[in-house]
Amino acid sequence: MAWLYVFLAGFIEIFWVLGLKHADSIPMWIGVAGLIAVSFWLVIKAYDELPAGTVYAVFTGMGTVGIVIVDIVFFDAPVSIAKLALLALLLTGIIGLKRLTGSSASEDGEKEVA
Repeated sequence: MAWLYVFLAGFIEIFWVLGLKHADSIPMWIGVAGLIAVSFWLVIKAYDELPAGTVYAVFTGMGTVGIVIVDIVFFDAPVSIAKLALLALLLTGIIGLKRLTGSSASEDGEKEVA
């Protein structure tokens, strides 16, 4: 369940980051603040079961990749082979961290490496 929290938080992060750029009214800013609160709450819940460094790296990495992809697809951001290669490298790191983090907790609350 903790990984679901991380992935949902990363997905929501994409929207609140876009909101930071595009919000232009009080209701939109309230929505952005709400999305930030929800994504951080999900990250905090994930910290209960997973190592903090791994959670934070996956959360921010997912947001970074998501924002770059949204910028390319919807806002015509420039794309290059180098940018795509760096995104692939970042995704590889995110997937690697997720796979190396076990699902059973040890006595000190940290996850064991598989």
